[in-house]
Amino acid sequence: MPYSPPPRARSGPRRRTLLAALTGAAALLTGCASGSSPAARAASAATRARARAARDSTELLAQYDAVLDAHPALAERLSPLRAAVVAHRDAFGGKNEPRAKKSPTPAPTAPADRKDALASLASAERTVADRRAGALLEVPGELARLLASVSAAGSAHAYLLTEAAK
Repeated sequence: MPYSPPPRARSGPRRRTLLAALTGAAALLTGCASGSSPAARAASAATRARARAARDSTELLAQYDAVLDAHPALAERLSPLRAAVVAHRDAFGGKNEPRAKKSPTPAPTAPADRKDALASLASAERTVADRRAGALLEVPGELARLLASVSAAGSAHAYLLTEAAK
C-alpha cells in the first residue's frame, strides 16, 4: 500500500473564519451605533420596572381610598397598610398627590359589602406583589432588592386583608 503524504496545510485564515469575523464585526458596529448595549438595555428595563411599580402603587392607593370612602369604619385597620403603600410609591419615585386629587384614570369603586371590599383589596395586593416578583430577574441588583422587599410586604398585606375579611 503506497503511503500518501498528508494534505498540505493552507496558509492564512480560512474563508469561514473570515466570514464569521466580518459578521461579528458588523453586528458589533451596528450594536454600538444604535446605543443598545447591554448596560443601556438594563437601564431601560430598570426605568420601565420602576415606573410600572410606581404606577401600581398609585393605583393601589386609589383602591384603598375607594374602600376607605365606602367603609370609614375600616380606617383604623387600613391606615397602616395604606401608609406602607404610600412609602412604596415614594420609593419607586411616584408622585406624591394629595388624597383628594382625582387621578386622570377612572377612580375605582369599592364593593358595598365590607368583606367583599377587603377581599378586593387583598386580591389587588396579591396581583401587584406577583407582578413585582415576576420583574425581579429583569432588573439590576438594588432595584431587584427593592422590588423583592415591596413584593413581600404586598403579600403580607394580602394576608392581613384576607384575615380581616373573615
